[in-house]
Order: sequence, then structure tokens, then C-alpha cells
Amino acid sequence: MAKNHTRYIFSMGELKRKDNSIAFKNEKGNFYIPIQDTRELYCMNEVSFNTKFLDFISRAGITLHLFNYHGNYSGSFYPKEQLVSGDLTIKQSLCFIERRLNVAKAVVRAISLNIHETLYHYFRHGKKELKEFLDWLKSDVEKFLSKELTIEQILFVEGQIWSRFYDSFKYFLPEDFIMNKRVKRPPDNPINALVSFGNTLLYTKTISSIYETHLNQTISFLHSPREGRFSLSLDISEAFKPIIVFKTIFDLVGKKRIQVAKHFDKSLNYALLNEEGKKIFIDAFETRINETFMHKKLKRKTSFKNCIKLDGYKLIKYIVENKEFKPFNLKDKI
Repeated sequence: MAKNHTRYIFSMGELKRKDNSIAFKNEKGNFYIPIQDTRELYCMNEVSFNTKFLDFISRAGITLHLFNYHGNYSGSFYPKEQLVSGDLTIKQSLCFIERRLNVAKAVVRAISLNIHETLYHYFRHGKKELKEFLDWLKSDVEKFLSKELTIEQILFVEGQIWSRFYDSFKYFLPEDFIMNKRVKRPPDNPINALVSFGNTLLYTKTISSIYETHLNQTISFLHSPREGRFSLSLDISEAFKPIIVFKTIFDLVGKKRIQVAKHFDKSLNYALLNEEGKKIFIDAFETRINETFMHKKLKRKTSFKNCIKLDGYKLIKYIVENKEFKPFNLKDKI
């Protein structure tokens, strides 16, 4: 089996090295995780470990993503950079200085295209109220982006796209999951909780994907490089939010696999998923991101997860060869 498996740990406990395996110990006993096919390890609760364990997974090429008791993302540990390139970092920096706006516009354009494709499904199935927003995405957004814009104006267009997208939820989601306003930290209602959790999972997946390229995680184009996070992962993940995160949310909510009364923490005003809810969401998220399809341009089967890494390579082509950067859009999928 290829080394691409993602493992999730939901309970509190301790991680150690045991021979050539990862040992997880909690009140129920010891559990062993083989390293041969493990690529990522997600700790969704408070877990302890030592530097010996970190050295072990680093040499095994495993990325560790950490979440706290409340399910909030704490950070990631990944092996030392094996694919670092000083030459590309210099060129990436120059690209930021000289061509930042082109990349930023390409990312916002991809967000718009993928939101359009995601919502068009509902329009075709009778939700005609979406027509005005779909028409705006198709015509007005492109008109805005074709103009000479500052980064602040590009970010304003992006904000408008997301704001109108959230407002469209009322046409096809149950009342419990209507978005009144987008609140990030902490989320204040069930839909915000799902969006925050899904976006964080996608962000960590993107960190792992960019790690496999020569790109510098800290030099971004749409988001400010000064944001204190791996801001390039924020950039690359944006185009995939509608087709991975929101498609997962819409499917789970629409099929009532996620319900407010059953899958959210009542003591926290239903603003955080409980453990059962997280497991259901993660299972659906992993199924979606690993879904394979025939890629129109590649002329071979691939997955959404692989397309995240391919967008990193496309960005390198733009940085080095000035080949137009076009992030993935659903029309690439046959």
C-alpha cells in the first residue's frame, strides 16, 4: 500500500515509539499504528509525547497535526524540509513583489468558478432563487477581476463572494444550518462550527501537500505573508473549499447524517461538534478528498487531494516559467 494513509486519534493519551510502530496508550490500553503506510497523524484531543517520538516520526516522513480538547487547531509538526530550494524561494519572493496580484486574482477567480459549479447542482434541482447569485459569479466577478486592482480591492471581491455564498444557504439548507454571519473564532452556531472544522482539515491537508513541493510555505499571494501561519497553504486551499469542505457539509446536512441535537456539544451552545459528529464529518471529508475521477487535462484518474499538490506545481511553473497559473476548477473533472 502506498504511504498515504491518514490516522486519527480522538481520545486523550500518550504517543510513543514501540520498535518500528507508533504506540498509543490510553485508559483502555495500548494500540499500535504501523508507520509503513502512514503519511499523516491527527491528534483530535490532548495527547502527550516526547522528542524521541517526534524524531521517530520525522525520520519516517510523517506529519503530525495537533488539535486541543475543544477541537481547535493548535499546529503542525512535519519533518525537516527535504525539498527546500533556495533558488525557488528567491524566485517565489520576486514573484510576490512583481506579480502578486496575478496570483491573487487567479485564486479568487477559482473560488468563484468552484462556488458556481457547486451551487449549480441545486439550481438544476429547482432552487431557482440561486440564479441571481450564479449570474453575478459568472459575469460581474470576472468584470471586477479584469480591472487593475489593488490587493485590498481583490480581497474585497473575495469577501463579497464568500458573503453572498453564505447568504445563499437559506435556499437549500435546513433552518438549523442557516448562516446568519460567518464567525471564525470561536464559531457561534452549528454551520460556523462545520465550516471552521472543515476549513481547518483542508488547511492541514494543504500543508502536507505543499511540503512535498519545493515551495516556501510562508510566501503567499492572496493572504498576507505576515499572518503568522503557513499562509501559502491558505492561498492554495481556497479554490478547494467549495468542492471539498462545503460539498461535504451540504451532503451531510442534506442527508441528515449530521444533526444539531445529536452531533453538537449542547453545553457550548451547539457551537462545536461532539466526538461522534467529528468522526462522521472526518469520514465524509476523507471520502471526498480521496475521491478519484478522470481529469480532463491530465487524461488520467486522480484525486482531489492530489490536485492540491498539483496546484503547488502549477504555481512553481508560473513562478519559474511564467506559465499561466490556473488553480483547479470542477470543469477539469469529466
